[in-house]
Amino acid sequence: MKSAALTLVDSVEDTSVKAEPVAVPSPSLKNDASTGVSPGMSEARQRVETLLRIVLLPAVTFGLVLLGWTIMQQTLVPSFPDVPAVWNKAVEVFSDPFYVYGPNDMGIAWQVMYSLGRVLAGFLLAMAVGIPAGFLIGANKTFERAWLPLISILRPVSPLAWLPIGLLIFRAVDPSAIFVIFITSIWPMILNTAAGVKAIPQDYLNVARVLNFNRYEMVTRIYVPSTLPYMLTGMQLSLSTAWMVIVAAEMLTGGIGIGFYIWDEWNNLSVPSIIVAIVIIGGVGIALEAVMNAVRRRYDYTLQEG
Repeated sequence: MKSAALTLVDSVEDTSVKAEPVAVPSPSLKNDASTGVSPGMSEARQRVETLLRIVLLPAVTFGLVLLGWTIMQQTLVPSFPDVPAVWNKAVEVFSDPFYVYGPNDMGIAWQVMYSLGRVLAGFLLAMAVGIPAGFLIGANKTFERAWLPLISILRPVSPLAWLPIGLLIFRAVDPSAIFVIFITSIWPMILNTAAGVKAIPQDYLNVARVLNFNRYEMVTRIYVPSTLPYMLTGMQLSLSTAWMVIVAAEMLTGGIGIGFYIWDEWNNLSVPSIIVAIVIIGGVGIALEAVMNAVRRRYDYTLQEG
């Protein structure tokens, strides 16, 4: 009887169907199969969409601008330079950007470098003053009540309104332009830093008190890491504004710089040179914005990792 049962069990095991692993298609393959598009075609479509978004659409926009420019020049303002004239002037300007024929006659690269130097000097001075002031205003109610009314009065003042004050105080072009950049750049840094200090969660401060952090540890471990995104936002706003202001300031003060270059070319009735300078100003502004965005991404990543 026992052998018959064993025989029956063996026969059941031999006739049983063994389970085979079933491959489950990935969602992307399933979607491609449902839409009738192969993975290769899907990647090609993504590349085409990326090309359309990054290259073709801006190219269409620039083409429309050039077309409108040509129509305006031929129908409304014949004295305005056409596209080929501006292109030829750009080739001439960039063929020798570092020439020096005199103290006020230098290539376009030197003009931009002098302007950037003034912007950087005023920007760093604004950082040295504005960020500590923002910390004090954000952390101390007394400082906030004392300084915010004055900041509210001075912040809306046009930057160029400070230029005569700078010329009266410093009696020189470079310090006056740097003063204008300083007074322009400081307000976004103060206000954004103060907002960042106020946004620090109270739990962070309570934990710091429990751990008996001293003042240095409070600043380096709590205040600076928590307010860094706000500070970088204020710095980005200040830098972009400073680059716009320096052009106007140099047009009024003279000397050397991209703003003075535009004014000097206007006096020489060289409108193509002015258009080339405008394009250069825009390109430098984009570069400064890209640098600040890279810095923000770098330190945002650091904060997330920490």
